[in-house]
Amino acid sequence: MSNENLESKRWIIAGAAIVMQLCLGTVYAWSVFKKPLMSVHGWSEPSTQATMMILMAMIGISAAFGGMLVDKKGPKFVATIGGILFGIGTLIAGYADQVGSLPLLWLGFGVIAGLGNGFGYVTPIATLIRWFPDKRGLVTGLAVMGFGAGAFFMGKIAPGMILSMGMAKTFYIWGVIFLIAVTGAAQFYKNPPAGWLPKGFSPTAGGGVSAADSFTFNQALKTPQWYLLWGMLFLNVSAGLGLISQLSPLAQDVIKKATPGITPEALAVAGGSIVAISAIFNGLGRLFWAWTSDLIGRKGVFMTMFATQAALYVYLPQIANVTMYTIAACYLLACYGGGFATMPAFAADSFGPANIGRIYGMMLTAWGCAGVAGPLVFSIPAIKPVALYVAAGLLIAGFVLALIYKKPEKA
Repeated sequence: MSNENLESKRWIIAGAAIVMQLCLGTVYAWSVFKKPLMSVHGWSEPSTQATMMILMAMIGISAAFGGMLVDKKGPKFVATIGGILFGIGTLIAGYADQVGSLPLLWLGFGVIAGLGNGFGYVTPIATLIRWFPDKRGLVTGLAVMGFGAGAFFMGKIAPGMILSMGMAKTFYIWGVIFLIAVTGAAQFYKNPPAGWLPKGFSPTAGGGVSAADSFTFNQALKTPQWYLLWGMLFLNVSAGLGLISQLSPLAQDVIKKATPGITPEALAVAGGSIVAISAIFNGLGRLFWAWTSDLIGRKGVFMTMFATQAALYVYLPQIANVTMYTIAACYLLACYGGGFATMPAFAADSFGPANIGRIYGMMLTAWGCAGVAGPLVFSIPAIKPVALYVAAGLLIAGFVLALIYKKPEKA
């Protein structure tokens, strides 16, 4: 295939990646489903919230395993499995609601959909890093922008669907959509030919590690830098997922104070709208911060995001205005998404692209751990009143890790 055709193919793969990530990212709208499930079935908040915690834990675990499979079996194989599992898991969630089974909800949407989501999430990232050595930050930002923006569609559409047709049918419809769209997008994935580079690109132009000089998986794990990057991702995600897990309820609290007498139905829709609006910035922040990292460096971006988020989390409990709350939520989710968008390029710059599937896939175990830690902190009654301050403390720790980070040198 000519270089011109390969240039076109890589952008087609990027488009398929965005479609896939849009579908996978709908899990970020979980807070829209949580209150109706609690109301209909009488489930407690911690037990219902456990679904999100299981989901995020499974995403982290399966992303690590999926990253290894991508390097061995190729991206099409792994992404197809991911689409099938994610769709089936969502269908099972619908049946779980229909029969009123919380364990079945944990199994379907938590375990099975989580496995599929992790397989699907890591595949386009590992693939695009190889296709776009000249635009690592931008292209990973584009891909994971879709993941961040997926909650926009769910946040806008799902509340109305739940009110009009019920929870089970809503899950069934989305499950079919995921089966078709995610597995369909997976068929476009393919690694570039060995040694291929974009026209006019020099491997050392971006200051990163070239494919030929890449660290092996074992070499990367023996460096302190890998663990520093893992820690930075864990802290950023823990704070962000804690907020996301409670975003609709927190928004509804502010709306109720600002609009006394609002009906429960209108309150649910208004809360869902804030989830949807902030989801746009979860997506846009991924593109913005990833693009910015190509200009000022990955380390500079993480230091900026950690510092500004910590300050805003301290201020957030004082906000009583709906517009100000929405703006704050939008910025925090933009930084949360920015961490996901910038870290793949950070890892590739540090360790090279050759084994990035395994290296970054294993790093995504930080996401799984954060998926338990963040929502747990925000759901425990004794901690809940100070959860936002705890999140600020996590972000300050992240700033310190980013400050001391230095690029590893291969022995």
